[in-house]
This record gives sequence, C-alpha cells and structure tokens, in this order.
Amino acid sequence: MNKRENRNKREERKNRKEEEKKQTIENWVPQTSLGKKVKNGEIETLEEIFNRGEKILEPEIVDMLVPELEEKLVDFTKTTKVRRAGRMFSFRAAVLVGDSKQFVGFGTAKDRERWPAIKKATRQAKLNLFKIRKGNGSWESTASTGTSIPFKVNGKSSSVRVELIPAPEGTGLVCGEKIKDVMKFCGIKDIWSKSAGNTSSTLDFIKAGIDALNKTTRMKISTQLKEKMERSK
Repeated sequence: MNKRENRNKREERKNRKEEEKKQTIENWVPQTSLGKKVKNGEIETLEEIFNRGEKILEPEIVDMLVPELEEKLVDFTKTTKVRRAGRMFSFRAAVLVGDSKQFVGFGTAKDRERWPAIKKATRQAKLNLFKIRKGNGSWESTASTGTSIPFKVNGKSSSVRVELIPAPEGTGLVCGEKIKDVMKFCGIKDIWSKSAGNTSSTLDFIKAGIDALNKTTRMKISTQLKEKMERSK
C-alpha cells in the first residue's frame, strides 16, 4: 500500500468520524440543564462553563462546543481475569483528547469488546476535559508567548513522578516521548521535564503528565505573579 492510499484512507476515516459526530449532535436530547443551555445556544464556549464552575456530564456538550477536538488512542491492553468458570478476557483503552490550544482530557475504560472499550474511554476523556493555564515563566524570556506553562508543576501516578518546567520560545518539547502528545493536544510547544519511577509504564506516565498540567489551573498563584502574567499578555 503506497502513501497516497494511506492518506486517502486516513481522510476517509476522518470524514466518517466527522459525519458520525454531526449525526450524534443532531440526535442529541440533553438530559442536564447545562446540556439544554448548550443545545439552545445560551452557552457558546467551554470557557463559560469552566468560569461558572459547572461540571460537564454529557460528552455531546464538548462535541458541540469544540468541533475541532482531536482524539488519539494512546494505550490499548488486553486484560485477563481468572475465575472458576475459566479465564475472562477484556480490553482496556486509554484515549487522549484536545483542541491543540488550551483544553485537554484523558480517559480510560474497559469492555469485553475492542471498539466499545475505545468509545467508553473517549467519552470519559471528554467528560474529564479541563483548561490549562499557559504562559512562559522561564527566566530566559520576559514575554508570555503562550507556548509554555507559567510556572513549574509536578504530577504523579503510582510510582511515576513528572516535573514540568517552563521553557523559552523555540526550546521545543524536551520531555518523554509518551507525553509529547499530551503537550501537543493542549497547545504546549516549549517545555522541559524531569521524570522518575517506572516511566516505562505508558499509562502512568501519561496520567502523571495530565496531573501536572491540571495543577497549572488548580494551583493558587500569588498576586504578583498574576499581575506579571496579565501585563505580559
């Protein structure tokens, strides 16, 4: 199979997914008050939802407000449980979603079948979507270009520890290969990182990176740093 055929197949899959997403939104009957407001056009952006402190309980909300959301299967494992009746097989999927600007989400799910596991994980990733705080806290750069993070953050999952450090524009993604997609999916272009623990575990490595990015928003910042970030925009 040549490159042209591969490209055509990718485009077909992309168009099919977009059509499926469009049909899902059209047939969507909201079950929550937030979903009804989004469907009626009362809420037009995800920022409004996060500013209100509301929780997203329907993935269609994300589909409608962020139509350009990208999805990627980052881990897929076949699991086995031994019971009296014999071995029971299932699949565990891990999916990453993001808009390549400021939103990213990660979800995992299990099912006896391959595709249902992936769909469940994708749904969970959309429900776990959060906004990161971007900037440039590196001492080598005074301007907030929005290509990095504003300050150092740490994340963990099981034995894995990840430290993300702000980097000046042009540095690139100096981090583990397994979490480069995490950075790209939320629009981070420049970052330094350190890691420790069983970093060969793809799932824990990604979870630790997600945990670190989540802290850019959850962490309280000083008034001085907040003023500095506002001035540099």
